[in-house]
Amino acid sequence: MIVKSEHDLMQLLDSLLREPKEFWDSFYKEKSNDIPFFCDTPDEHLVKYVERENIRPCHVLELGCGNGRNAIYLAKQGFSVTAVDLSKEAIAWATEQAANDNVQIHFVCENIFDLDLPCQKFNFIYDSGCFHHLAPHRRISYIQLIQKHLANKGQFSISAFKENGKYGGSSLSDQQYYIDRSLHGGLGYNKEKLQAIFHEFMEIEIRDMQYEHLHENEFGLEDFIVGLFKKA
Repeated sequence: MIVKSEHDLMQLLDSLLREPKEFWDSFYKEKSNDIPFFCDTPDEHLVKYVERENIRPCHVLELGCGNGRNAIYLAKQGFSVTAVDLSKEAIAWATEQAANDNVQIHFVCENIFDLDLPCQKFNFIYDSGCFHHLAPHRRISYIQLIQKHLANKGQFSISAFKENGKYGGSSLSDQQYYIDRSLHGGLGYNKEKLQAIFHEFMEIEIRDMQYEHLHENEFGLEDFIVGLFKKA
């Protein structure tokens, strides 16, 4: 590849570190695997945001929707949802689940950085476990994506691995990932790192994901960190 643009450079760096689409297709194809989030229960913090009216029914974009559990929950609460995932197997699973639950969701099978949603703005953007699988150079692209598609005064939320946690969360330097040519299963974050990365946005909360004493309709895992931000 001859690098002639920022897009070319990003693709070159992606080729060094990003898990291929085939990896995620294989991951989601085996529905019976013992994966904690292979369930139909929404994230505990998302449920709390809705119940406390931090967010109210609006247009939502979900990045990395997986089997659709959070998208389906939001649709049931009256939200208009566009849900994106790179894996065709994940989208097929989510589409089937949504049909079973009789909810309408616009599912898109695409890399989040190749989305073709011209001039479309969303009041809420949600990411449950996508961000920590992005290489350091894609943080810039990610923020540009949020800025492009989040309406003024809109909010976005992420959940990500904590550093050196039970399920992942590498704490290596950004440089080391490129030396190793591996993300080591996913990057780990703490409150200070998230504040630095998303400093352009207003912080509403950053906290640990709750995983004990959850209600029946809530999903949570230890060693995850969650954040809610607002576009000024």
